[in-house]
Amino acid sequence: MIALDDLRLLLAIADHGNLSAAARQLGLLPATASAALKRIEQALGARLFERSTRSVRPTDAGATYLASCRQALDQLDGAAERLAGDRGRFAGPVRLAAPSDFGRSVLRPWIDAFQEQHPAIRVTLLLGDHLADLLRDDVDCALRYGALADSAFIRRRMAPSGRVLVAAPAYLEARGTPASPEELRRHRCLVLLRGREPLNRWRFAMADGERTVAVEADRVTDDGALLRDWALAGVGIAYKSWLDVAADVAAGRLHRVLPGWTREDTPLQLLFASGRHRPLRVDALADHLAARIAAYAAAHPFAGAVPPSARP
Repeated sequence: MIALDDLRLLLAIADHGNLSAAARQLGLLPATASAALKRIEQALGARLFERSTRSVRPTDAGATYLASCRQALDQLDGAAERLAGDRGRFAGPVRLAAPSDFGRSVLRPWIDAFQEQHPAIRVTLLLGDHLADLLRDDVDCALRYGALADSAFIRRRMAPSGRVLVAAPAYLEARGTPASPEELRRHRCLVLLRGREPLNRWRFAMADGERTVAVEADRVTDDGALLRDWALAGVGIAYKSWLDVAADVAAGRLHRVLPGWTREDTPLQLLFASGRHRPLRVDALADHLAARIAAYAAAHPFAGAVPPSARP
């Protein structure tokens, strides 16, 4: 008899392509997971995975069996969730990835409110500015800026947004306000690092087309929240997503720089892994965030570009 926990182990191995990663997800020792896999294959009389030193992948027979396992578990999990939902109760873990700055400055109180409404749901919030691998990182959904075209993701648009240049009033008083994108080369620019690549090519839209300026980085970090902190401290000019800094601009802590040019479109989207069962508790969190993000975006609309003659 193959137990449900055995089926979940098989699917975790298939999703991660790595036995140790699957074991970590399920709270097992790698040796325990390896022994369980051998026991399952012996019980079924078939080899389900091909092993190598770096990965495991389903055999043809394993792929057929795993497809049936996934369908059966999805049906069982869905039935249990609908039963709980009918009683107005959701339970279980949800792992959400989000950009570091948006997560700390905007998202956190919304997560707190959600867990007050659903105390049996355990939310793990993973903050960072790398593109989360929803399978490898065992993430249920991820908030990300930009129009991603990867077909491995199901996308739910949360709010319009764009890249803007911002700086503290103290910095602009001390160093002056650039009048054109080219003048940014003479300013202290704060640059985000993604992977090993500094994102120092800043794009602008103008009446006569687009322009890209390669700026000199005064400071570089892989943490978007630190980038915003530096800007607030008057260290330099940052190129940020509007929703990250909208409240700071409204409060006067930061001023927009070159508002007539900055227009890179980077909508905020919620991503789900395509082809993976999505528990109702994940949809409940998605609906909760969608409502609050929509209200926040309406309260802080992105003005986009204005004619150069209207610049302050």
